[in-house]
Amino acid sequence: IEDYAVVGDTSTMALIGKDGSVDWLCLPRFDSAACFAKLLGDEQNGRWQIVPNGWSKGVVKRTTRRYRPGSLVLETEWETDTGVVRLIDVMPPRDGHVDLIRRVEGVEGEVEMAMRWVVRFAYGKAIPWVRHIEDEDGNEGLFALAGPAAVILRGDVLPEPDPRGGYGARGTRARQTARASSRAQGSRRSTGS
Repeated sequence: IEDYAVVGDTSTMALIGKDGSVDWLCLPRFDSAACFAKLLGDEQNGRWQIVPNGWSKGVVKRTTRRYRPGSLVLETEWETDTGVVRLIDVMPPRDGHVDLIRRVEGVEGEVEMAMRWVVRFAYGKAIPWVRHIEDEDGNEGLFALAGPAAVILRGDVLPEPDPRGGYGARGTRARQTARASSRAQGSRRSTGS
């Protein structure tokens, strides 16, 4: 547990590993069932990972983490041979829904980033139905639903469905290169549970 950092909004919180993975998040409150529960098992219990591509192969030379002064805004920086990239995680005060905002910023050079989004409800027991959506303003997202629990993933980069199992069964993946001074943002919003 010492390798985890916390971001929260006073009603719930996420545990985020040094590998950029949200491994624990209960929605919409602390006493609700988790939709990301890798902490209890493996990826199939749910996780949302954003990390330099090749993390498991040692491409990251240095990792630093810090909270912005006086806040629960988490900054994780990874240094690779090709550049430096920063991941910013925050859960702002609620507007009726829970939001977890994750922003990737290129700091130096360029770094290919990978995202893995495996949402599971009921501590990993419920595999949701996931579909692509577009709101009235043209913003795209992924809507995941299992019984009364639902979340929406929105962002500049959305994962593609797994060709072997669509969006839900195996989770989803995406890649994008972060360049110096570039930004990409994603957010996950709870719609109820």
